[in-house]
Amino acid sequence: MSDTVLLNVADGLARITLNRPDRLNAFNAEAAHAWADVTGEATSRGDVGAIVVDAAGRAFCAGGDVRDMAENMGSGAQITELAEVINVGIRALTESAVPVVVAAQGTTAGGGLGILMASDYAVIGADSQIGSLYANIGLTPDLSVSAQLARAVGERRALQLVLQDRMLSASEALEWGLVAEVVAPDAVGLRADEVARFWLAGAHGAYGHAKRLIRSQRERSFVEQLREEARSIGAAFDTPEAQARIRAFTKRSR
Repeated sequence: MSDTVLLNVADGLARITLNRPDRLNAFNAEAAHAWADVTGEATSRGDVGAIVVDAAGRAFCAGGDVRDMAENMGSGAQITELAEVINVGIRALTESAVPVVVAAQGTTAGGGLGILMASDYAVIGADSQIGSLYANIGLTPDLSVSAQLARAVGERRALQLVLQDRMLSASEALEWGLVAEVVAPDAVGLRADEVARFWLAGAHGAYGHAKRLIRSQRERSFVEQLREEARSIGAAFDTPEAQARIRAFTKRSR
């Protein structure tokens, strides 16, 4: 297995680590395929109740490796193919019923923004910066940036980010609603782990399906979403975990 994207699973927690620190964890072909494989495994394992996505080195992810594109890819068709491979991993995370937290230190740019938004909860450092920067090299957003950015921050702000070379500060990213928390730079990984372990210590199955309901609601009409909510809560009620927690709650309420 490639060491460009690592997977470690222990005690219900899957840790996915982008591991090309010398290239700011930008994706080349090897990393793209490793990402698709690792995310697929993490989201399909029955022993995983939460996922942390983090990165080695001083940056989270710079998107695609532009130098590798220039030196090793001779056509736009190859770029499209690379993006589609990375999209497999993005879909695995966003479509799964497993909650995902990202720990994003340093710079997040280009397609790295799409990787960040594939999480359900984002923790960044106080010195972090987040931007688009595609147009700086004549390219357009990929890796779910156009699909997810406007939903996350609103259309006007999304346009501001992709139509300028602006890098958001950590405080701006928080104010825009792009991330959930800003912490000290050396505490990013620790706080992301705390979030994941909170899920694991609680009803992680219910958290995961709550995530699924929110993430997938755009695929259904309002009436269909109400039906899916009703079906989902009924299915949750029948689980041993819910039955045990309901019994404990009623005992405390007496």
